[in-house]
Amino acid sequence: MDTRVLIAGAGPTGLTLGIELARRGVGCRIVDAAPEPPRGSRGDGLQPRTLEVFDDLGVLDEVLAGGAPPAPIRAHLDGEFVGERRMAEHVEPTPDIPHPNPWVLPQWRTEEILRNRLARLGVRVEVGTEFLGCSQDSRGVTAELSTGPVRADFLVGADGGRSAVRKSVGIDFVGETDESVRMLLADVRVAGLDPDRGHWFGTAADLAHGIAFTPLPGTDSFQCAAPLPDDQDASLPALQRLLDELSGRTDLRLHDLTWSTAWRANMRLARQFRRGRVFLAGDAAHVHPPTGGQGLNTGVQDAYNLGWKLADGDHDLLDSYEAERLPVAASVLGISTALLRKHTDGHEDAYRRGTETRQLDISYRTGPLAHDERAARGRVQAGDRAPDSPVGDGVRLFDLFRGPHWTLLAFGAQPPETGPDVLVHRIDQSHVDAWRAYDVAAGTLVLVRPDGHIGRITEAAGARPSGR
Repeated sequence: MDTRVLIAGAGPTGLTLGIELARRGVGCRIVDAAPEPPRGSRGDGLQPRTLEVFDDLGVLDEVLAGGAPPAPIRAHLDGEFVGERRMAEHVEPTPDIPHPNPWVLPQWRTEEILRNRLARLGVRVEVGTEFLGCSQDSRGVTAELSTGPVRADFLVGADGGRSAVRKSVGIDFVGETDESVRMLLADVRVAGLDPDRGHWFGTAADLAHGIAFTPLPGTDSFQCAAPLPDDQDASLPALQRLLDELSGRTDLRLHDLTWSTAWRANMRLARQFRRGRVFLAGDAAHVHPPTGGQGLNTGVQDAYNLGWKLADGDHDLLDSYEAERLPVAASVLGISTALLRKHTDGHEDAYRRGTETRQLDISYRTGPLAHDERAARGRVQAGDRAPDSPVGDGVRLFDLFRGPHWTLLAFGAQPPETGPDVLVHRIDQSHVDAWRAYDVAAGTLVLVRPDGHIGRITEAAGARPSGR
């Protein structure tokens, strides 16, 4: 084999997967057809669960240093200022949820941080390398790249909504494209706008067709979102005319359009996330409208779910990837689509976001790896996200979880012997936040997976968790 895992696509999904594999010592290569890393703010909203993943991957400090909380939005209707709005109210951190709020960071910077982390682990993105097709047999996958063939144990398509990997293995991409919705996203500087606030300009007659500007942390630019009729181009003059019309002002001047894209509302889900030794993740498996900021975040969590399973290589374990992630992607796609409909229908609260977009409640309770063996189950169950908590001496549970291992939490019980891939920690009665967060009885054992979800809960203190 040339490599254990070949990853096609070096966006946030592919980079997260590469880090997951590389930090476990699993050989991988990551290729991308683009000649250089793309610019553009694109998916600039990071959800709380993604921040927790980035904590585990060792990049959270850089992400927090480079970004900012979502800015309040100054709303204008028919040229008049009507108030300041927030997409969601600020939530104070709690012992079990240290990062309860979304974070704004341009996607180019998120990718740069992930790419640098991957390079420190010894893996560099092979840019300008196009995936052309593949074949597979019982022993591996042969991928045809523009630079020549590569033989790998597994292939992962993280190559976007037009995924060449998905097409090469014939997986259907089911859903719809709403041709009536065409939008422009662009990075642009705006003279005359407060750079510490978001801004929205619209008309009472048509709330769905406003123009919005979101400040991009670490830059002096805004991400602009605006309707783009079929007969209108995506040029700076056209955007300026729209702003003039909707704002009723002549002092706001656009300049330095550094990136733009026109998109139609695509809502699609792959019928399968695995075919043999080939897997799909991120936009290759599901595409979302940008409402709700779910696409990038769901892709990161696809990779986080898949990475430790590929490192193990057990085929039953690999089967659990689709069983766990496909229902989640379908649910998240429903959230994104519902938010888009609120926008296109002109709802006054279409800008609001609830807890469902933060991805902290995503669970694999019904998946094949969730084993809850208690007679009476508590509020937190096998398959759920494992909560954080302080556990003494300045240590938190997330500190214990950080890394490629499993973690066994023994609540008020002597922990059993385990395999070398399991870190064991006893939770005594003084750690009240942990008991409250996990809602368990004394003598309970909680086995936390490498991806921070609970794999098993049992009250049988004599059990011998093996890490599988």
